[in-house]
Amino acid sequence: MKRSELAEYIKETIVDVLSEVSQEDVDTAKAYNDELEKTKELQADLAEDIDDEDQASEKAVANPKDSVSVISRKLQDTTKEMKSTVNKWKQAEGEEKERLLARLKDLTKIKKELEGLL
Repeated sequence: MKRSELAEYIKETIVDVLSEVSQEDVDTAKAYNDELEKTKELQADLAEDIDDEDQASEKAVANPKDSVSVISRKLQDTTKEMKSTVNKWKQAEGEEKERLLARLKDLTKIKKELEGLL
């Protein structure tokens, strides 16, 4: 088979395959793509929230040698994070709600520790 004949055969095959796809199939594929994009966004948000929580935990751990102003600032940051976590918890459902509840418990421990140092 010559190269030009092969190219023509491939073109015809592609046209035949594409003509078999219905509009319903195209709409279904678009719907799947939209859901996939939403899932990716949610995963990115969740990963960002987890990273923020880890960083906040590291910041919130107090050193007994810190000054009162430093401890006070850490306490304010912890309280602020607790409020934002509670708002997220109110809107969440299922597994995410349980994860946020565990985070709130951790933040409460940190807050009590900071208040004890003051």
